[in-house]
Parts: sequence; structure tokens; C-alpha cells
Amino acid sequence: MQEKIIILDFGSQTTQLIGRRVREMDTYCEIVPYNKFPKEDKSIKGVILSGSPFSVYDENTFKADLAEIRGNYPVLGICYGAQFMAYSNGGNVEPAGTREYGRAHLTSFDKENPLLKGVRENSQVWMSHGDTITAIPAGFTKIASTDKVEVAAYQVENEQTWGVQFHPEVFHNEDGTQILKNFVVGICGCKQDWSPASFIETIVKELKEQLGDDKVVLALSGGVDSSVAAVLLNRAVGKNLTCVFVDHGLLRKNEFENVMRDYEHLGLNVIGVNAKDKFYRELAGVSDPEMKRKIIGKGFIDVFDQEAHKLKDVKWLAQGTIYPDVIESLSITGTVIKSHHNVGGLPEKMNLKLCEPLRLLFKDEVRRVGRELGMMEHLISRQPFPGPGLAVRILGDITPEKVRILQDADDIFIQGLRDWGLYDKVWQAGVILLPVQSVGVMGDERTYENAVALRAVTSTDAMTADWAHLPYKFLGKMSNDIINKVKGVNRVTYDISSKPPATIEWE
Repeated sequence: MQEKIIILDFGSQTTQLIGRRVREMDTYCEIVPYNKFPKEDKSIKGVILSGSPFSVYDENTFKADLAEIRGNYPVLGICYGAQFMAYSNGGNVEPAGTREYGRAHLTSFDKENPLLKGVRENSQVWMSHGDTITAIPAGFTKIASTDKVEVAAYQVENEQTWGVQFHPEVFHNEDGTQILKNFVVGICGCKQDWSPASFIETIVKELKEQLGDDKVVLALSGGVDSSVAAVLLNRAVGKNLTCVFVDHGLLRKNEFENVMRDYEHLGLNVIGVNAKDKFYRELAGVSDPEMKRKIIGKGFIDVFDQEAHKLKDVKWLAQGTIYPDVIESLSITGTVIKSHHNVGGLPEKMNLKLCEPLRLLFKDEVRRVGRELGMMEHLISRQPFPGPGLAVRILGDITPEKVRILQDADDIFIQGLRDWGLYDKVWQAGVILLPVQSVGVMGDERTYENAVALRAVTSTDAMTADWAHLPYKFLGKMSNDIINKVKGVNRVTYDISSKPPATIEWE
């Protein structure tokens, strides 16, 4: 049984980051809503309480019953988690005079406390709170302070329970990883045996037990997640897996043919479907981005359903759903707020059971698993690409000619990133075809043609992103190549918007 840390989610924006930090220690963890502690699970080694956007004294604040947790497991409360434990045991939590956000330094701390061993003098921590603990309850002991926060950390006497008012999971903490490791490894005693190899061994065994001799159909997108899911399933069920890769005519230039060749090298049984004409016909004249997404989603379901019904005795639909999708698809109250099913609606329509072998992995872990499986690096390191494809990078209606222009421009940009050694330094890149035309001069002629925008961002998880500071010489080269080689484009711009307030994609 895989030992684990449970993270109770009180709604913090950094809850997933806590999970990533724990996983980086080769320790398995799961994020669950604050009121859904899995008390029957015998493999839990410790519990972390996340932060929250609420104050502990708000009427509608999230409250958890910790009676069966404290004393039975080591507990670490972070920010709101620390305030909640103090407040609910008779301590005082009050609004700070000014909201403390950003860097602070530990001016004093108990160097011998198990949570703070190895922490350096004047260590930088990251604060993000409008409230502060002004008095801790009886039986609580202060173990750290900053120049502005008297109780920056505490421990409950005779109990393996701690609270910190700062965020050790945030990158800006100089010793945040050390503090989390002290808790996860030193206090909880986790063995740090969570690895890609151990995951593969475990999940292949589980898939064999789950699927038996049943037949499985998988919707491939050409992306990292579905590709890794396919290779894992192939190890588990072999010839009983059939993959379907639909070309909706909105993939990158030559992507359908290239990806099909890659899948053949992987030994997968893949059916490739050219459905360009169907999608172009149904998208004709449609400019609204949400309508485009719905048409593509429904069209994909129809094509996939048609192909899957040609197969006999299929009982399972497999998808490349990953852990952030699972977390985001549930609010912390357990209510579904967003569907992340790659082929939403298909399991019900086709009366199939759902199989999601990657549903407990973060994106970086999926890539590590792919490398452990021996997959080709260009498949593993592929940048994210939107499900509706170039449809959301063509602002306005879709035509085959617009797709041709965008594919050609995008191909030059992406290949340029590879040639200049920039591709792996960028989280996501692409070209957007703008719904405007501009005046230009080519040779001795005036032109009135299309403008495109180059978009490249750096990120770790796509929740936030900054525009990539690409070299001017590179951008100049891309502009010249696109204008000279792509018929129909006479102007190139570069998008320098960050997320937030912008988004990565334009639609």
C-alpha cells in the first residue's frame, strides 16, 4: 500500500503547489476537500492543512472537524490552517493593521524544533495574509517570529501538530523546502519511494486487475498526456487497446502524419481518421469562440463514437486526464464546477466505463513517467496545445485558407524556437491569426493582407504565465521569415501580455 500525505484543501490558490512540493520529495500525496478526510485510509502518514481566501471568523468560512486527525497523525497547518487551529482552540486571530504580503525574515526561532531543523538564521519566508494570530491557546508554544509577526510558527505541546503563518511551499522561501521535508520525511517518516518507476509498476498491475481481458478504446490527441496514457495501457492490456486519433483539420502543419508515425514506433494500435471536411463544413461562418469549441467538441464525439462502434465488445473508454484536471473539476465543497473530460459525454453515450491511468499525476510527473517508459523525447517535451486546436488561434470564422496561413506561420515560429535552442525554455508558443488586415509594401506593390501575433510564455503550471523574453534578433528573424514565406501575411506582432490579466490563448 502506497504511503501518502493528505492535503486538506481550504481553497488556497497554492494548494496544488503544496502537492507539487511534496511530490518533488518523491513522496506521494493527495489533495482532498477540507471536509472529505479519508479516515478509512490506513496508508496516511501525515496531514497538511492548506491556506484559504477566507478569514477564520467569517460567517461562511470553511471549518473542518480535526478531532480524528490531531493526535492520530502529524499535522502541519499553513497560513489559514495554522490560524484555524489556533482560533478553534481559544486563541485570537485578528485583522492585521496592514495586509502582509511578500518577503519577511525569521528574526528568532527554535533551532531544535523538529520542524525547523536546518533552517538558517534570518531565513526569508513568504507571507500572504490579512489576519494574524495575536494570542495562541493554552498548550500551544511559539517556535518562530518575524519582525512584524510575533507568532510566525507554533507547536502544540505533547502533540505532533504545528502551524506556520507563512507559505513554505512558495518558491521565495529560502528554507521552505527544508521545512516541508522536515515535516514529511523527518516527522511523518515517509520513505521517499514515490518514483516514476514505482508508479509504472503499480499502475500497470492495477490496470491489469481493473481491465482484465476487456477491450479498451482511447482517444489520442497527439499531446503528452494521452500519449503516455496509451503507452501505459499498452503495457497492461496490449492488443486489447485501440487508439483513435482524429484529424479535425485544425492541428499544426503535418502534425497528423508526424504523430501517426510516432505512434507506430511506439507499437500502438492506432486508427487515424481524416475528418477535416466535416469540421470545416460545420464551422463555416462561426466566429464566436465558445460556439467554435462546442461544435468541435460535438464533432469529435460524433467521429469518435462512429469509429469506436466499428470495434467489437469495447467496455472501457480511456482518457489522459491528469491530477490538476481532477482537482479543478471539483470545488472544495465537492460540487462539479468544470468538466475536464477530453471527450466529455462519451462514456454515457457509448455506455462505457471510464479509465484514467494518469489521474493522480501532475504534468511534470507525466513527463517523468513518459521518459521512464522510454518514449521519444520530442513526444515528452511537447508544449501544450489547445483541444480545439488552431480554431481558437484564428480570431473570427474558420476557412481552409485561414488554416493554411496559420499553419505555415506557426510552423516557421515553432521550428525557429527549436533551431535557436529556445523551444524547451518556453512553456507554450504559437501564432494567432488576427481578424484585421493592414497596409504593407512588397516590392513595388502595396499590399493589404493579414496580421499575425506571435505568442510565447514561460510558466510552471499554466495557472500564471509571463511573456517569454525572446531575443530581438530571433523575433526579427521570425518576422522576416513569416512575411517572406507565408502568402497572405504582411505584418507580425509579438504579444507581451502576462497571465493574469491576459490568458495564454486569445480565445
